[in-house]
Amino acid sequence: MASNSNSQEVASMATEICTQIASIFSKPTHPYPPPLDLLVTELATVASQNGRVFLYGVGREGLMLKALCMRLAHLGLSAHLVFDMTTPPIASGDLLIASAGPGGFSTVDAICAVARSHGGRVLLLTAQPDTGSCVKHANTVAYVAAQTMADDADAAGDVKSRPLLPMGSVYEGALFVLFEMVVYKLGDALRESPEAVRCRHTNLE
Repeated sequence: MASNSNSQEVASMATEICTQIASIFSKPTHPYPPPLDLLVTELATVASQNGRVFLYGVGREGLMLKALCMRLAHLGLSAHLVFDMTTPPIASGDLLIASAGPGGFSTVDAICAVARSHGGRVLLLTAQPDTGSCVKHANTVAYVAAQTMADDADAAGDVKSRPLLPMGSVYEGALFVLFEMVVYKLGDALRESPEAVRCRHTNLE
């Protein structure tokens, strides 16, 4: 039986993971705007116009967007996950936030195209803003400069030897951190008190 990891080893692993994710936010995003500023501005604009926010992503990216959707609802926005049974139709004045870390997914392409065709505004989160297929459907792009499955192999095409954060984990972790910062900044922009945010949390638990 393998021995339990000691606290120093666990703390070291946690620090390395956090350091890898934190390093993403010191990378330049030019010519794209800083993703934090972009998201806060877009969401504050939608809120001021009583528009709705729709969110979609696949896999673990989708889980990060689900977490953001929950907090947007706590902040008082009309926030909806694509494919939920109660999700209304998108229309002019609404915003779709979609994620395609590696640059393109057929489902994300299709959903962004439908949103645009009905007058919705599309904000795309991606780590591949210059080559991805989804960018052509976006009104604006939030560039998150993190590793995804699009670039987790070395020059020889071999998968790197067992990294601590494999495949798209750096991108997905960066989304979580980014969204927490968005919620904090957006709360200030909307002048939402902690008590108001807390009172919107479900009590059916």
